[in-house]
Amino acid sequence: MKTDQPLFLSEGQVREHLPMSELIPVMEKALIDFSAGRVTQPVRSVISIEVAAATGFLGLMPALTPDGLGLKAVTFYPSNAERGIPTHMATIFLLDPQTGTPLAIMDGRLITEMRTAAVSAAATKLLASPDAKVVAILGSGVQARSHVEALRLVRQFEEFRVWSPTPEHAERFAADIGGKSMAAEDAVRGADVVVTATNSKAPMLKGSWLKPGCHVNAVGACRPDWRELDDAAMANVVFVDSREGATKESGDIILSHAAIHAELGEALTGKVSSRANETTIFKSLGMAVEDIAAAMLVYRSAVQPDIEPSGT
Repeated sequence: MKTDQPLFLSEGQVREHLPMSELIPVMEKALIDFSAGRVTQPVRSVISIEVAAATGFLGLMPALTPDGLGLKAVTFYPSNAERGIPTHMATIFLLDPQTGTPLAIMDGRLITEMRTAAVSAAATKLLASPDAKVVAILGSGVQARSHVEALRLVRQFEEFRVWSPTPEHAERFAADIGGKSMAAEDAVRGADVVVTATNSKAPMLKGSWLKPGCHVNAVGACRPDWRELDDAAMANVVFVDSREGATKESGDIILSHAAIHAELGEALTGKVSSRANETTIFKSLGMAVEDIAAAMLVYRSAVQPDIEPSGT
């Protein structure tokens, strides 16, 4: 499919062209490119919004990468959960780096969901024990579901434990994935991999619960005054997607004064030790380079569906 006009791709069309199995290695490459200095990407610009009874944020995330040029505009309205609509919504704009010509405008909500889980899967593949069997997921929203799909591609997990601040949501999610719902502490104790994907603004994961040598993917708490993990959890070996982003945006990093061991992209190349035999924390904030790489995967598949994807 070729056109002189930019493509407009809905969430359903994006889903058709974004298999998780192909997205994970594309995210690994994006992280490596970023940490190697091959990406121009400012820390996201965020506007706080207060309209009537609603509060939210608008984030603008541009990037020039070895694979493409583009911008994601993303909104985050926590109160949308009460309205039965997504808390995160996004649109991604792709441009031709050679001319600035618009190539595509596509829904970014699903890309945000999937690329976040794919990056956690890349971190888990590198940092979790090879014989990891038990996963604890704190949260029951779209990120929690996407993480189950992604994590199953990098380890042979046998047990999924679920906690959510809304018990009925935890029970429904656990039933859907063949897991068990339980209290947060019970879910985490003895787990080999832990995922925190909540809207919490205060620590709800205690370091004292963590099994020595386990791996944590912390994907919530995206503001400098929000946290999911307590100081004891953050005292472990900490990886981030971006040092600059983490020290400006992550309350878990800022408020705990945690030492950052490395960016994930540095560890993926072996530039620094993965410390995989120790308890590891991957604090994920999400980066524009990930969105552009995922969007380019979608775009190439939509335009030339018979071409084998790159990055595998």
